[in-house]
Amino acid sequence: MVMAKSKISYEESRRQRLEENKQRMEALNLTMLAQSLRNSSPSKLSPMKSVKKPRTMEKQVVMVRRSSRVANKPIPVYNEVVIERVVIPRRISKHRDLSNRVYASDEARTNALERAEKLLSELESEYPIFIKTMLQSHVTGGFWLGLPVHFCRKNLPKRDEVMTLIDEDGEEHKTVYLARKTGLSGGWKGFAVAHNLVDGDALIFQLIRPSAFKATQKPEATRPKASEHCHLPTRDVHTRLSNVVLNGEVEGIREAHSFG
Repeated sequence: MVMAKSKISYEESRRQRLEENKQRMEALNLTMLAQSLRNSSPSKLSPMKSVKKPRTMEKQVVMVRRSSRVANKPIPVYNEVVIERVVIPRRISKHRDLSNRVYASDEARTNALERAEKLLSELESEYPIFIKTMLQSHVTGGFWLGLPVHFCRKNLPKRDEVMTLIDEDGEEHKTVYLARKTGLSGGWKGFAVAHNLVDGDALIFQLIRPSAFKATQKPEATRPKASEHCHLPTRDVHTRLSNVVLNGEVEGIREAHSFG
């Protein structure tokens, strides 16, 4: 009974709603507008959608346009031209003869270092100074001389420089100081070969100010006698002691004290 009443009330409300909508459409004249749209003819195709005929290009023989700068020049020829290349002969590297390489004994190396320390105390130099003992890589192998890092960071330039080593005879040897690697590279081989440096030799490097150069040599009377030379077994080396003075900028002076 309740379900029947609710269904009747729903149908009644739906019918009333339809009547109200119909009255609104008549008030706005929407019914007539809808009828007129139905009776109207379909719209024509848009001009944009019309099919266009393909355009035919007329072929003509015309003069090729070219720049006035090249118009009067001859036509380039693109034939292949054989060019004779200059053949540079490759440098034939010769293996270094290491049969005559000498090796310093521990005793000889210690002896050279002690003499270097003794000479260092006698110099009483006011300039930065350090001792360097030669190894095979310094004098026979790669010919690269690494310097103490703390000494380089404190006293030497922060960039690569050309430094000159001057020996006791006044001969100059240009070397390249590499700041990042803290050592002497190019030119060091020439210095080592010219002075016959071998494994175990001890060198004293003395750095002076850029505004002054100092070259001193130990008197002959204070040098050791021949009987005091260090004679080593076969394939060992007579230890020598040299003092090298460098300039902090580009130039340098070397003091050499030979005990060999």
